Parts: sequence; structure tokens; C-alpha cells
Amino acid sequence: MGKHGASHIVWDWNGTLFHDVDAIIGATNAAFADLGLEPITLERYRALYCVPVPKFYERLLGRMPTDAEWQVMDDTFHRYYTEHRVRCTLTEGASALLAEWRSAGRSQSLLSMYGHEELVPLVRGFGIEEHFIRVQGRTGPSGGSKAEHMVRHLEALASHGVEPARTVVIGDAADDAVAARHAGAQAVLYTGGSHSRASLESVGVPVVDTLAEAVAVAERWGSVAV
Repeated sequence: MGKHGASHIVWDWNGTLFHDVDAIIGATNAAFADLGLEPITLERYRALYCVPVPKFYERLLGRMPTDAEWQVMDDTFHRYYTEHRVRCTLTEGASALLAEWRSAGRSQSLLSMYGHEELVPLVRGFGIEEHFIRVQGRTGPSGGSKAEHMVRHLEALASHGVEPARTVVIGDAADDAVAARHAGAQAVLYTGGSHSRASLESVGVPVVDTLAEAVAVAERWGSVAV
């Protein structure tokens, strides 16, 4: 880490701060049904899930979906997910962790591949928007990687004194760690979302079972001068 350790956290949303795994599995199975695929269990989803999402579907189909198939599945997924996300809540302890990090004088932001226009009111509705110096969702087509989004996100935060080398990304997917590395940041991965522990551990960053543990790792990095 940098001279003074971690001072900024970039949080992921889906599967990390937002505990929406049930809605995601339901939406995935609704999308699969449109193509005549068998339903998938949470365990199998976590074992196979990867980004970009079409690659995940390739693992299940045995081939890349056609453009038409991808469009059908993507449309169905988002329609179902929007209907069922209303039953989802923040991950246990998330609100308190956000408040504590902010009260300690450290900054944090939110970067998601969920659509920006849907993300902002959802975050606002949970009463946590004030804890972030930036909330950024996806503005282009779905299905891509997070790496370039992470670079642009940290570039936009430079005016707030945020430095990639002193930033920790907390997410639930291997792609979060890849994006962090691409942007020059560190990462901690949480097992409560889209990936199995085994797939997360293969990335080579710390893997934890609670968000409190993830923040503790960031704090430890911040307490060690390098």
C-alpha cells in the first residue's frame, strides 16, 4: 500500500452491500427458462459464475449464446430482477460499517455494474447515499468487465485526494479483484455474493466471510506504513 496505507474503500453493490442473491438466482433461472435450460442452484451458480456474463452462459450452454439469445436472457433477467429486488435488504451490518468508516475520517465510494439510473434511487432509498463521495453505476450496455469502469471511477475521485495505491476495493466477485489490480488498487473479496470461496481464493487476494472482516483487512492495511 501507499505511505499511509488504505484511506479509501470502493464498495461493490450487488452481492456485497446489497444482499440480493435470491433475486439474482430467480432472475437467472427465469432467463434460463426462456431458452429451455434447467434451473440452476445457488451452489452451481457460485461455482460457475464469471464476468463478462456471456462467458458464464457459455459455461452452461457449452457454447457462446447468440446475440439474439443473449438479448432475450438479458431482458428477462433485468425484468425479473427489478420485480423481486424489492424484497432484498442491505447485507447485515453494512449501514453501521459505512457510518463508522466515514466517522473515522476516511472516504468511500460505490461502483457497480448495475444500471446507474436504477442504482442511485435504490441507494438513496436505503438512506446510505451520504456516506459516499461518489455513487457510480453502469451507463453503457450490460455484460462487460469492471476494469475500465474502475479506472475511470478512481480518476474521477482524484480531486477528492483519492489515490489508487491507498484504495481498497471490497466486492463479491473475482472481477472486482481484477478491476482493482487493473486500476492499481488492492482488493478484499466477500463470500456472501456471486462466487464460491474456492473461485475467489484463486484470484490471490484476501477472502472473508463478512463485510466486517473485509473492513478490518482494509484497516490493517491502513495501520501499516510501507
